[in-house]
Amino acid sequence: MNPSLKLLLLCLLTIEITIIPNLIANLCLIVGSLILLMINHINYKKLCYFTIVPLSACISMFFTIYFYAPGHNLTYALTLISRIYAFALSGAYFATSTDNYTLAKSLEQNAHLPSKFAYGSLAAFNLLPKIYEEVKRIRIAGQMRGLFLSFWSPKLYFKAIISAMTWADSLSQGMASHGYCEEKSRSVIIPILVTKKDWLLFFSILLLFQPILFIFHI
Repeated sequence: MNPSLKLLLLCLLTIEITIIPNLIANLCLIVGSLILLMINHINYKKLCYFTIVPLSACISMFFTIYFYAPGHNLTYALTLISRIYAFALSGAYFATSTDNYTLAKSLEQNAHLPSKFAYGSLAAFNLLPKIYEEVKRIRIAGQMRGLFLSFWSPKLYFKAIISAMTWADSLSQGMASHGYCEEKSRSVIIPILVTKKDWLLFFSILLLFQPILFIFHI
């Protein structure tokens, strides 16, 4: 599916399950996301990571609502924790099945967002590994001086921000050297198309989800 349509569909489905508490709809979204992740041959370590990380939040929410909230509503507690997993797994599918470059170009061409947004997003995505390495280097440099910089240490992020300021200047120079100018229109080398199949798949999933959301309740 076209990346912009896929993002729109994901946003619509997650907004609907946020507004309307429905355990069956949440479970359907979870199962559908798991099936799509399997079809895309996701690494099992990544799948375990996506399922284990939300577990602590789900456990705390379940005990809070079921044991301490008035009414001790088991269905409502299960609905909320299944909603967390629906968010996590659907987002995991989108992240693992969508290329950053294709998404940025699709948002520029199909969603008609400004080109500076597309190129800025690409720059942010491509800088993430460099940011990780820079934070790691700062922490090692601090340890060599006998200074332990924890994950929540303000000094760590202050030093990282200083480094990011130098990267911003280099990034702007690099974009200017490649002929980027935000006031000018840019030619399209690789067009990102929205086909009839994309629209058919988009509306089919959206329409099939509505009866589950509004009719089937526990």
